[in-house]
Amino acid sequence: MEKFGKSQPVPRREDVRFLKGEGRYTDDVAPDGALYGVFLRAPVAHGRITGMDVEEARAAPGVHLVLTADELRAEGVTDGLFTVMVKNRDGSSGIAPRRPILAEDKVRFVGEPMALVVAETLDQAKDAAELIMPDIEDLPVHLEIGPGGEALHDEAPDNRSVTFGIGEEDKVTEALETAEHTVTMTVSDNKVIANSLEGRVCIADWDGERLHVDLSSQGVWTHKSQFAKLLNLDPEAVHVTTQDVGGGFGMKTMIYPEYFAVAQAARMLGRPVRWAAERGEGMLSDNMGRDLVSTATLGFDAEYRITGYRIDTRFNLGAYASQFGPLMQTQLFSRVMTGVYDIKAAYLESEAFFTNTCQVDAYRGAGRPEAIYLLERMMDRAARELGLTPWELRRRNFIAPDRFPYDTVGGETYDVGEFARVLTHAERASDAKGFAARNAETEARGKLRGQGLCYYIEAILGAPDEGVEVVFEDGGATIYVGTQSNGQGHETVYAQFLSDQTGIPVEAIRVVQGDSDKIAQGGGTGGSRSVTVQANVTLKAVDDIVTAFSGFLADEFGVGRGDVSFDDERFRIEGSNETPTMLEVAEMAREKGQDALLSFKAHEKLAARSFPNGCHVVEVEVDPETGEVSLDRYAIVDDFGNLINPLLVEGQVHGGIAQGAGQALLERVVYDETGQLLTASLMDYAMPRADNLPFFRFETEPVPSTSNPMGMKGCGEAGTVGALAAISNAVQDALWQRGVRQADMPFTPHRVWEMLRAAESPLAAE
Repeated sequence: MEKFGKSQPVPRREDVRFLKGEGRYTDDVAPDGALYGVFLRAPVAHGRITGMDVEEARAAPGVHLVLTADELRAEGVTDGLFTVMVKNRDGSSGIAPRRPILAEDKVRFVGEPMALVVAETLDQAKDAAELIMPDIEDLPVHLEIGPGGEALHDEAPDNRSVTFGIGEEDKVTEALETAEHTVTMTVSDNKVIANSLEGRVCIADWDGERLHVDLSSQGVWTHKSQFAKLLNLDPEAVHVTTQDVGGGFGMKTMIYPEYFAVAQAARMLGRPVRWAAERGEGMLSDNMGRDLVSTATLGFDAEYRITGYRIDTRFNLGAYASQFGPLMQTQLFSRVMTGVYDIKAAYLESEAFFTNTCQVDAYRGAGRPEAIYLLERMMDRAARELGLTPWELRRRNFIAPDRFPYDTVGGETYDVGEFARVLTHAERASDAKGFAARNAETEARGKLRGQGLCYYIEAILGAPDEGVEVVFEDGGATIYVGTQSNGQGHETVYAQFLSDQTGIPVEAIRVVQGDSDKIAQGGGTGGSRSVTVQANVTLKAVDDIVTAFSGFLADEFGVGRGDVSFDDERFRIEGSNETPTMLEVAEMAREKGQDALLSFKAHEKLAARSFPNGCHVVEVEVDPETGEVSLDRYAIVDDFGNLINPLLVEGQVHGGIAQGAGQALLERVVYDETGQLLTASLMDYAMPRADNLPFFRFETEPVPSTSNPMGMKGCGEAGTVGALAAISNAVQDALWQRGVRQADMPFTPHRVWEMLRAAESPLAAE
């Protein structure tokens, strides 16, 4: 590939090996002779373990080890998984009960790991696991997102983990009491499963001195530190790697108990141990997302401008306080509870509760849809009740461009924004003026058409700093990065960006990620941080390289350092016809024995976050006879600032919309009254398919960020953040004409049919 212009839609170079079946995923790299691990999982949602006979399993053919909590304790492995917890409203600490690696006195959700069986073959391990007979005394199950019921943990007698508040409660109370108009709405945000194409998987090996764990993750450094802590190892004795990753969605950011059990088994046996979650196993035990119920109130003045916004929300933590759950909930609401709107005062009060379900986190492809979904559903409801169009109500409340930088009541500072400009672009792109004609045609066919929009804003989350190393090798360069691709195309983007800045041919650049030995530290991937923070530190490294190489050339050619310049492709030396490329200078340094000029490390922190935003406009058709909802048109206009590769950005948006559409139309985790997961296979849990989606119209309206030198804003989560509310508002618009005043996800045919029938009943008419 020759040198290309900046911000070009370059196809992903990693796709070649993926399409040829040459990807290197964790399960592909298991060493010869690796043993197989299978977990015995809790068959009930809540119970006291009174005994567990494992002797028959230990004697089964091919079995090398049956690991239980007792064996872990005997080996000195007694710590539980860590939790990031927030403070209660009164300043006291929230409750974060200990989560063991393997269940000890109790089981608290169906699928909780109780024992690990390690055998020569997978079938032998499965057969032996079925021989284990746990004795479990059933305890009452608590599934409600609220107080009461049997306590899951002694330290949380009311099953409440934390109650926190953010914002200006007194100001909000006053604003709502004096508002000219108020609108209140309760919204449910359905629980969903991540369902990454590649499930969780890990392989552990112990050579007597060092532990090596290869796992499918979104960053190796948290895992490295936790392996050292929980297994009582020196950090230098732990090596964690990640190969290609088949989807992460935030779910693979987390640590999980299975990894530590597998690693300890490898230590005890002195042989590699591999474990890969099967689909149903992952649906039982992977961290899930959403599962909130929120009531919100918006107050407006006489000009229909928002004066106050109050949110009261309850969210499900599952059986244990999740690694980032409460923290992410506070962050997501504090960062976007003002949205893109000029809200005078806002307040969030939230409670988190334990239930006998799988652990729930604020992730699932995007960390902020919950707050945007609620706010944009509220804006749509307010527009209807106040008699404005959804377009006009948003325009009246946007933060004006001349008010930036803008300090939000949630504590963030938005650097730039031209929201009305983006909205106007979205009106054109969606052909909003043609909706009436399309609606008439739909009505003529006996169906209902609805239009919905969502104007979202999100903050780039995760660590604001990142590291990089650029090493010059024979004929090329290697860039070591601290983020981790989960399928986004990092290999292409990072090589493209470094090539743009240095002139090194992109095919001569190798990208290395996911290795704690080769990369000392990194922030991993999550919260749409990767490209922004990695490009920022890469610029610093390139600047260091140019400075060092310029000094080297000045000495070599006997000129002043100010006489050497670099134009992103070649060095220019005053008084000389020589115009060496960066690779040629590196080779000159190598020949001179200047090895210090062949490797450059940098670490840089962003001065502030950036805030991608945009507008999704959706039109749906609803068949009132069957309840079937079809996405008919979908237009997106995003402000991502400056782009490195527009093709990959569009792909990210398309994938995010597909995920959002899945939750809006199809997906919902369902437990029965005993805590058994009813949607534990793809026969029972519907994922979006190609025929669920229309063609997308995707355009950008860039307003470059001032928070980083590239003017970038993240894009990884934007599709999902906007899709949930836009699709929901479109369905609500279609059903409104039939009297449906509350429509909540997922909009499956049966649920929509029931909404329509309920609206037709005499009681509904009253």
